[in-house]
Amino acid sequence: MVTSTASPRQRLRDTIVNAARARTIAVGWDAVRMGGVATTAGVSRQTVYNEFGSKAGLAEALARAEVDRFVGDVRDALLAHGSDVRAGAYAAIAHTLTAAAENPLVKAILTSARGGSDELLPYLTTRAEVVLAEASGALIDWAGDHLPGADQGALAFAADTVVRLVVSHIVLPREPIEQTATALADLAVHLFSAAARPAR
Repeated sequence: MVTSTASPRQRLRDTIVNAARARTIAVGWDAVRMGGVATTAGVSRQTVYNEFGSKAGLAEALARAEVDRFVGDVRDALLAHGSDVRAGAYAAIAHTLTAAAENPLVKAILTSARGGSDELLPYLTTRAEVVLAEASGALIDWAGDHLPGADQGALAFAADTVVRLVVSHIVLPREPIEQTATALADLAVHLFSAAARPAR
């Protein structure tokens, strides 16, 4: 993600990674060529090699950037709704389901998809556990802010449960995204509310 505070070199690297991302989503990583990435980025092929060394180096950078982008988007979706727990949960869940349906990189990360000829998969799937842990952490942080005094163990269990259920619906979708997000958001509110209630 390009930011105004990034150094010129970082902006260059971000531009190349974003070009690689666009090409990968369009044609699949196996069909991506360094020259094509260079053209999309508006730089020379040698510049791409100078920055990343090889296609494997570019794959590593792309996978890392995709993880950061996805987790950041989940946090943004949660925070955009302030103290409305259900609206935040729905936004984050719907975003995740939509992203996985539209973006093969996100789906590969979340489902630990293996097999096939796509040589990018190993770079993505090695980050699956990190992403799931960070997504759970985002839920815990956000819910904890709006449910002060909640039992932390119950909150962690609730967040982990919601994340795993979202992934299961990515792997085997049964209903339209809006319907699934609505049902899972309702469940998330129930689980978080239970974590916030004092034990009897």
